[in-house]
Amino acid sequence: MSAPTVVPPECALPDSPLAGERSGIDACVHCGFCLQSCPTYLTLEDENDSPRGRIVLMRALLEGTLPPESESVHRHIAQCLGCRACETACPSGVPYGHLLEATRATLAEHRPIPFVARLILSVFERPQLLALVMLGGRVLRGLGIARLLAKLPGRPGFAMAMLASTRRATSSRRTVSQTGGGRGPVALLTGCVMEGLFTETNRATERTLVTNDYALRDAPGQGCCGALHAHAGDADAARRLARVNVAAFERADVDHICVNAAGCGAMMKEYAHLLAHEPEWRERAERVSAKVRDVSELLTAAGGPKHGGGVKVRVAYDAPCHLVHAQRIATAPINVLRAIPELDLVPLNESEMCCGSAGIYNLVEPETSDVVLARKLENISAAAPDVVTTGNPGCLMQIGAGLLRAGSPIVAVHPIELLDQSYERIMPA
Repeated sequence: MSAPTVVPPECALPDSPLAGERSGIDACVHCGFCLQSCPTYLTLEDENDSPRGRIVLMRALLEGTLPPESESVHRHIAQCLGCRACETACPSGVPYGHLLEATRATLAEHRPIPFVARLILSVFERPQLLALVMLGGRVLRGLGIARLLAKLPGRPGFAMAMLASTRRATSSRRTVSQTGGGRGPVALLTGCVMEGLFTETNRATERTLVTNDYALRDAPGQGCCGALHAHAGDADAARRLARVNVAAFERADVDHICVNAAGCGAMMKEYAHLLAHEPEWRERAERVSAKVRDVSELLTAAGGPKHGGGVKVRVAYDAPCHLVHAQRIATAPINVLRAIPELDLVPLNESEMCCGSAGIYNLVEPETSDVVLARKLENISAAAPDVVTTGNPGCLMQIGAGLLRAGSPIVAVHPIELLDQSYERIMPA
């Protein structure tokens, strides 16, 4: 059990979410190691848009030097991608992701979250409405309308390109549910965008788990993980959604919870932190979080994923921020790809750098997102792969849309799709 937070007397916002993270602010020694890892600092070249610069703004908020209504504070905090690359670079262990979420939650108490963000977040909090929106998206995609509208200029065209990039071929293999499995029972977080737009990727995930001797179990009642809400500063909604999932996966009674979306996995692994001040949920959240594994973690357990048939393709791997920086998983996805015979894995410069998606960032901060994406696309073009692969839906859509609108023949796919394709070569329907 963690000790109660001690709020110093000079704190101007003693009851704010940010006040509870004061120790994280104090851990920063302003050394500057984070600067070259920060996409917005490299893009905008402003110290206020660096991790240490934003931490200075956070401290100023707490101490009352800057008011929470300050336009400057709102702008620089809003422009942060939340990629957490600074955490990997930081020698002092500053929990920047927690600081950012607490700051946004604090600012939201004084100024409403922007309308576009509120609208999107409200949809994700309502399962029936979300299902309807996803159905509409699939119809637009299936009829080819999304690909046609992707040619429109500006953000509308980019949004349609994101949708068009999610189209997947249907596999001839079918997932077979089983109660056995030497590696124990596992339940899949089906997710919002993953199940809604990447349905075939979810089915591929289930097939690869069964192939690697895991027993699939359902987790009825699960919903959105709450990551988008926590990142945007809507902490109350994030906690509501977290409670729903904690209860659902408790009922599933499995050894592991498999997640194939990096952002969702990072959020679920931090449920205990999110619900730390709710005694009736804290320990339950800790137990559920301890079971969460990225699909690449599960598949590389006990010697790595089984090998399948050959897939002759040139592949570049782009590391999702919330996998490599938040969850600190770097080698497991590479191991998955190396289990595919004949696959040619080529290096990608700045593969650990954010693509500019960052949840709904590309919709609410499009200008900065576009500049960050342009850098990513240049690196992908230089690597010249047939396929770029990454394990997060937002990254798949961001990179996929950028490639589509650039007229590139390169496509973006999930690593599990390639592994499933490999298994299909030796395990037909």
